[in-house]
Amino acid sequence: MSDNLKLAVIIGSVREGRFGPVVASWFVDQARLHGEFDVDVIDLAEAHLPLQLPAVPPAMDPHPVRPDGMAELTERLDAADAFVIVTPDYNRSFPASLKAAIDWHFTQWSGKTVGFVGYSGASGGLLAIEGLRQVFNELDAHTLREYVSFPRYYLLFDEDGAPREPDEPAAAARGMLDRLQWWARALAAARAVPALA
Repeated sequence: MSDNLKLAVIIGSVREGRFGPVVASWFVDQARLHGEFDVDVIDLAEAHLPLQLPAVPPAMDPHPVRPDGMAELTERLDAADAFVIVTPDYNRSFPASLKAAIDWHFTQWSGKTVGFVGYSGASGGLLAIEGLRQVFNELDAHTLREYVSFPRYYLLFDEDGAPREPDEPAAAARGMLDRLQWWARALAAARAVPALA
């Protein structure tokens, strides 16, 4: 039985023609090379994500009645020890699809660690990442200070979806995955201890 951590890599954009799957595919290769993670790629374009939320927030009712089509997403988030969010900037923020996936859940994020891979025109996704840090911190998740960023991503990848200059992003990914591993193992041990009432 594998002692690897379960890492969910979440593709946050559902926009037609999105570049997210290219970035996610590259990062998944890095995570598998790292050797400490079993990787589950969650593409939100394949999930049922209504924007209308339950009447009672999941923070107050951690098991709300969710749409039937969301059951698989919820199970996969539950199973993860850690997350990496692959996100662009949309109007200086993150995609609505990603916020919907976050807001439909609560305990799935709590006590777990979250890393980020950003891509966009100028900021490389950093504006989305900074916003997501606040959201996940409110959900009792730990966000890594390390990240991977692709500003002007359309110049950085070749026609086969590989970085034209791979060394720097690969080093950033390794550094983030090392910290992700450390925090994920520490938080897994902490989750095994009953929380104070």
